[in-house]
Amino acid sequence: MNILGISCFYHDSAAALVTDGVLIAAAMEERFTGIKHDPSFPKISINFCLESVNKGISDIDAVVFYEKPWIKFDRILSSYMQTAPLSYGAFLMAVPLWLKEKLWIPNLIKKETGFKGTIYFTEHHQAHAAGAFFSSPYQSAAILTIDGVGEWAAASVGRGANNEIIISNVLHYPHSLGLLYSAITYFLGFKVNSAEYKVMGLAPYGEPSYVDLFKRKMVKINEDGSLFLNMKYFEFHRGLTMTGKRLEKLLGRPRRLPEAEITASDKNIAASIQAIAEEVILKMAQFARELSGEKKLCLSGGVSLNCAAAGKLLRAGIFEDIFIQPAASDSGGAAGAALYLYYALCGAAKKSPPSYHELGPSYNNEEIAEFLQSCGLPLRQFDDKTLAEQLARLLFEQKIVGLFTDSMEFGPRALGFRSILASPTDPQMKQKINQAVKFREPFRPFAPAVLEERVGDFFECDRSSPYMLFNFKVRKEKAASIPAVVHIDNTARLQTVNAGQNRRLYSILSEYEKLSGIPVLLNTSLNLRGYPIARTPEDALKTFASSGIDILALENMVLDKAEIDPQRLARFQVAVGTD
Repeated sequence: MNILGISCFYHDSAAALVTDGVLIAAAMEERFTGIKHDPSFPKISINFCLESVNKGISDIDAVVFYEKPWIKFDRILSSYMQTAPLSYGAFLMAVPLWLKEKLWIPNLIKKETGFKGTIYFTEHHQAHAAGAFFSSPYQSAAILTIDGVGEWAAASVGRGANNEIIISNVLHYPHSLGLLYSAITYFLGFKVNSAEYKVMGLAPYGEPSYVDLFKRKMVKINEDGSLFLNMKYFEFHRGLTMTGKRLEKLLGRPRRLPEAEITASDKNIAASIQAIAEEVILKMAQFARELSGEKKLCLSGGVSLNCAAAGKLLRAGIFEDIFIQPAASDSGGAAGAALYLYYALCGAAKKSPPSYHELGPSYNNEEIAEFLQSCGLPLRQFDDKTLAEQLARLLFEQKIVGLFTDSMEFGPRALGFRSILASPTDPQMKQKINQAVKFREPFRPFAPAVLEERVGDFFECDRSSPYMLFNFKVRKEKAASIPAVVHIDNTARLQTVNAGQNRRLYSILSEYEKLSGIPVLLNTSLNLRGYPIARTPEDALKTFASSGIDILALENMVLDKAEIDPQRLARFQVAVGTD
């Protein structure tokens, strides 16, 4: 049975293909269009999923959409009616689009794809729950989903067992941890549904001095993790912004403008909302443990990507083990919806968990060589062993390396297939990459990739962490040896690497360890600020040409910027965007 899952129209649109319960292809639309967090109908992603396994739309048995538009439209109308006339402007913007397009998903799918079969719908949080549980290695587990909002649900608690998922408790809109965090993201001058991770990264630089004020005036947190927002301090339920003048008055200061200097107050507000998020998540998890009786937890929804909170939850020991869906935001809803439908329709036993490492597009050496030669660029080609040795040596010499290899990852993290690598030993490397490569704020941390068998030597971690979803403490005696990947609070969002998950990155790490004695490299995504992660060799070349990357390795082909005429490379440069 071939099931196509689709998510779109909010942010991070995606498509996923599940065959007989196995996730075999998935991609985000932004990687094809170049529009970061693209919310549009994922027509190109759908075509990729089909073409990657030599299937046509006639081979698809069912299509499933990741939420129920009619219920979501009911929530939107109800919210606007309850807050009229203040909601009139938002109503005029939203409702025509819903009436014209978003309520007619079956018609749109059939028009855009030519599909003639049955179209199904899951609820938003069902898709999140299924994406987490059916991607996990567990036969039974508690399930916790937390995001901004789906139809009416903002968080849910349930249980998965073999091929069944039962959601038992739901936290309803507008009382949402995700929307609370996004509101503060907006207040701090960052982009909503895009830059919440900046707030998380900024938080350790401040003190949680606003927590008491937030709890007295803005949010009530119950013992089960449910919360109640004082809506007079928010605008998202009735307007076109997340917050307004009342929150400014409460905090005694105006909203920070985008790109403005970051103040001590900004840092303290970030620290405070992060502390509240962590408190809520731990209480929700404790409630899920007590309600389900399970010892394992599956997490999904955009809030699950808060790796600082996830790390604290793991260390709290509420559950013996935790699995977070690697594509936990709306993009993963496409995979979750398809997996849910398969098990709901077929009643089959739960399959082995899929890998999210390589579900996207790939390019072979011949295709890459042909492209680079057409660009008139000098290149060198190495066999696998020599390539790993050469790149490790260059990294040891403090060169910055772009790595483009195998199939693209699915989800927001670069896992060594579309990555920028650097030595972690130079204290100035973090600043250098933030300024000259990523063109982003100086407080932003970078993740370490580490050989799985050596992770415990450098980090307070005794488990694999292949998807870069948890923060771990860096061992005090090792922090000075890898300063470029240690955040100000002595944590790191690490990625463990073994040869089965990424043979290329594992080989480079192994060779780098031979030279340096350190089995760790800095790993960040291969993209410029404002652009999605590179999908094609051309995307990678543009990133290379427009930034301070020294070396670009595309499969076995290597470009060295020092060997290329700057004028020839200049024609591939693009303007750095914003995010």
